[in-house]
Amino acid sequence: MTAAPHPLFLDPSVEMTGKDTPALEQAAFAPGTRVNITHLATETLDARVEAARAARDLGLVPVPHLSARRLRSASELAETLAAFASVGAAAHVFVVAGDPTTPHGPYPDALSVVRSGLLGQHGVREVGVAGYPEGHPVIGTPALWSALEAKTAALREQGLAGGVITQFGFAVDPVLTWLAEARRRGVDLPVRVGVPGPAGVRRLLSYARRFGVTTSAGIARKYGFSLTHLMGTAGPDRFLRALAADLSPQAHGEVALHLYTFGGLAATSHWLTSLGLTAAAAEVPPTPSPRSPAARTTAG
Repeated sequence: MTAAPHPLFLDPSVEMTGKDTPALEQAAFAPGTRVNITHLATETLDARVEAARAARDLGLVPVPHLSARRLRSASELAETLAAFASVGAAAHVFVVAGDPTTPHGPYPDALSVVRSGLLGQHGVREVGVAGYPEGHPVIGTPALWSALEAKTAALREQGLAGGVITQFGFAVDPVLTWLAEARRRGVDLPVRVGVPGPAGVRRLLSYARRFGVTTSAGIARKYGFSLTHLMGTAGPDRFLRALAADLSPQAHGEVALHLYTFGGLAATSHWLTSLGLTAAAAEVPPTPSPRSPAARTTAG
């Protein structure tokens, strides 16, 4: 008898850049998969729009990113939204403050973009915002919670649906604690837990250090690879088993997965297929029972 699918695995989303468009066309994601398209300083709006068009033409759901601090004016925001709308890719967006220390224009953060009123005017129906279960390198925890609460309220005021995508991490306990605290604070938006897709070990460690997620030794322990053998590939299977084992709809609300692909769209697509983690997912990957120390990821 086939087990019922765990809700966590039913609707994974993935992330790409504009330059990944050819790879997206070669990958085999399930129809309806959400594909987030990042807003990089090194890529033009045309490249991002073309990526969104490609995703839509493949039967996927494009989710363009808007980097608030990179936007130089309200006109640029409006033009950006209109460009995505022209290819049928403006219904869903993800808004983040972005990397620049100093805003290039009138939008210092995601909240200011939401409050601009321009999103709904250009056909946006759903807005994703960021969450940080393991904290942020330069923003304190109280400020992060205040911002998330304010964005949740602003979306409600604007009549927009919303969701949260978390920064990727390697420890389950901080994610569960963060989810429970979000619900306690009245943040009732669906949450997509950010997870690194299958990636080369060197690349995985490089991204983790960049975002200050955790130590290399901690990543190795939780993802099950050796720091003395860095040429292989690591996937989040162990993390996902532990997360699925402890998720509670009552405590943690609606939760799904978001895969950071680091340019490996084909590898991520193949990995999802191999585990049945698609829009028509089969069953949860086997969970050790009872849970052993090796299967449980903790902060550290």
